[in-house]
Amino acid sequence: MAYAAGVDVGSTQTKAVLIDEDRRIVSRALTDTGANVIQAAERSFREALAAGNLPEEEVEYVVGTGYGRYKVTFGNTQVTEISCHGRGAAHMFPATRTVIDMGGQDTKAIRVSPTGEIQDFCMNDKCAAGTGRFLGAASSALDIPLPDLGPTALRGDRPVKISTTCTVFAESEVLSWLGKGKRIEDILLGVHQSIAARSAGLLRRVGVEEEVTFTGGVARNVAMIAALEERIGARVNVSEESHYMGALGAALFALDRILASRAPARSTREDA
Repeated sequence: MAYAAGVDVGSTQTKAVLIDEDRRIVSRALTDTGANVIQAAERSFREALAAGNLPEEEVEYVVGTGYGRYKVTFGNTQVTEISCHGRGAAHMFPATRTVIDMGGQDTKAIRVSPTGEIQDFCMNDKCAAGTGRFLGAASSALDIPLPDLGPTALRGDRPVKISTTCTVFAESEVLSWLGKGKRIEDILLGVHQSIAARSAGLLRRVGVEEEVTFTGGVARNVAMIAALEERIGARVNVSEESHYMGALGAALFALDRILASRAPARSTREDA
């Protein structure tokens, strides 16, 4: 049994996924990227190996992806995160036609073919206002842990209007609403709706075709899922692997390389 690995080096977190020849996930690992990107890639890979109880020599091919994909120095090749998220989403949800990937620094809308190939994509172009970093600014301003943002926002019923298009000013606007006596729940609901509106704009540019799959770390946020579904008028697919979708796609590309390398040898034996 051979194994393949994908390492997704994101701006805030680095993910690693190991799969076997049957495309089953064997193990996964998540670590903060931090200042040393090379070490983050190595650390996530080592942790995935340990979680799967696998020696490194059994992993035949490694693909790096994400903004720091060229820092996966032990990898065999690199594939863009757009291709990897599309591939991973189509693997987890075969009927996927549209992908929204929301990470720490950017958001991407991707349209894929029935086989998971990229047909079109676009990225946010106004600072990081429609990304996880925007949520981070709200978390900091309100002194609420990131995992609590979604549940808190869902308790809101009168969302404020967030007008800033830049994360640099997001904290100031959040504090301004707080100073005006607005409830924290309504402020956070407004933040989530603002991000969802920007994400929906990206999706419209590539064309929203069902099924829609939500990938990236922000897919863990229940209020973002709800706000996005309300904005686009369609249900979005979310799985426990959504945070790892880029690494999963990279691992699938790695497995393709392993299987392709065996094809000539198999053909030679058949010819003989």
